[in-house]
Amino acid sequence: MSASINHLDERTQDSGELLEDIMPSAITLAMMLRHKKMAAWLRAELDGYQDHDAAPPYRRNLPGHIVAKSPQYGWIPAPVSDQQTQEFGHLDLIEGTKSLEKVCVNSKKGDGNRLLLDEDDMAILQKQINLSAELAINLSRNVYSRLLITVRGAIYLWTQELMARGLAGEHNHYSPEERAQVTDLDTPEGFWRKAMDEADTLPIPDVRSAGFFERMFGRAS
Repeated sequence: MSASINHLDERTQDSGELLEDIMPSAITLAMMLRHKKMAAWLRAELDGYQDHDAAPPYRRNLPGHIVAKSPQYGWIPAPVSDQQTQEFGHLDLIEGTKSLEKVCVNSKKGDGNRLLLDEDDMAILQKQINLSAELAINLSRNVYSRLLITVRGAIYLWTQELMARGLAGEHNHYSPEERAQVTDLDTPEGFWRKAMDEADTLPIPDVRSAGFFERMFGRAS
């Protein structure tokens, strides 16, 4: 088992690299450095969160648009007020980064993903607007992309700090002395909070959209 912090850092900035493929390398590096908190956060991001309350704020209360299913026209904007949008038009995304990234890869900029409202919320809102149609929330591709950029940006910021401490190059293992140099960097929350604040200025690419053949036949292995 080996890891190159430099290579991982470069991959976070490469638009051709999917986060799905970067995450296992980041987890390996965290384990080699005995960064238990970082490894746990990376695994939670990769696999998804079981508990909504455990999900970080960049995954919580994400804004969308409420739509209703019309028999004649399909999904159309629902006749809801701003207050109803504020109350019902937000979602938590707790799925793993692989499934979230797939939404971005399989959609174009300006597109979104439609998710049915929670059954109880749907019943309440249907009664409020006197509508029996199915209701859903459209989350834009940008919402998904911003979340993924935050995770990717946190990994980038972590690798930048590790390299600044002198842990560059390929390693099969890290000595106790090397690990001691970076013990205080086992702080995933510090990195993802900084990534949230600096998402627009970090050198992190947007999630690319798949081409026609990739959408039809999938990625080549």
